Amino acid sequence: MAKRTFKEYFVVGLKGVAMGAADVVPGVSGGTIAFISGIYEELIDSISKVNLKTLKLLKDEGFVSMWSALNGNFLLSLVIGIGISIISLARVIKHLLENQPILIWSFFFGLVLASIIYVAKQIDKWRLGTIVLLIAGALTAYFITTLTPQDANPSYPYVFISGALAICAMILPGISGSFILLLLGMYKPVLDAIHEKNVLLIITLMSGAIVGLLSFSRVLKWLFDHYENLTLAVLTGFILGSLNKIWPWKEILESEMINGKLKILKEKSVLPGSYEGDPQVLWALLLALSGFLFIILLEKLAVKRND
Repeated sequence: MAKRTFKEYFVVGLKGVAMGAADVVPGVSGGTIAFISGIYEELIDSISKVNLKTLKLLKDEGFVSMWSALNGNFLLSLVIGIGISIISLARVIKHLLENQPILIWSFFFGLVLASIIYVAKQIDKWRLGTIVLLIAGALTAYFITTLTPQDANPSYPYVFISGALAICAMILPGISGSFILLLLGMYKPVLDAIHEKNVLLIITLMSGAIVGLLSFSRVLKWLFDHYENLTLAVLTGFILGSLNKIWPWKEILESEMINGKLKILKEKSVLPGSYEGDPQVLWALLLALSGFLFIILLEKLAVKRND
């Protein structure tokens, strides 16, 4: 792997910022951002190298050798970007989701729609098995988006397990780690912990995330090494099925008031204008187009960089 310049690591950090922003939104996957920005397989490969063999290099050959084997500069740049994004953008995105949901979901819908095309183009051989797995992935992701979020009084073991499950989802394109936390009843407790600086809960969640990440990354690396086309087909299906969750126009079917705030229990996707209120169709279309073109631009830049 060619050595990167400081500027290139800065760009990796910006990709981390985009991943962190996506992971804050229940319905958008940071894994999707990693994939469309061209760093997904490197990310999975680098994470999978965190093992006893690599750590043994610290004793035998020193920190520099271990750091190089881990692709440490890449991982550090990415983690810094993700961390900065989550800390700085969590409140902003939460505000936009509460006050301008149609507009922000429209942008993400366009972004994810274009990413389906991008990921599908990576599949070089379409066969019956590839198509079947794509459909299976889409149906699985769609089913997950229809589940009703739960309430939880989190114990620390439950927080640990939630972190492990959510991080697995976060590195899968199309499956949102934030939405998994929402389903487990952990989304609000996690946001509250970040705002209130509940260090113990955050550390417990991160510990679960680290265990889940190190375990699941090895599975993904093996799948890419041995069944790349089939793996890409499933991931494409995951992204396709997730579109239901991020469709901008929703009709609330069930809700309840908790501490003066409306909590949505069940909703369904509807056409613009099929419910009361201003659907903001023109702005929504423009933002969806912006998200779509943003991914196309990223792809063009990636192709140009590789030529």
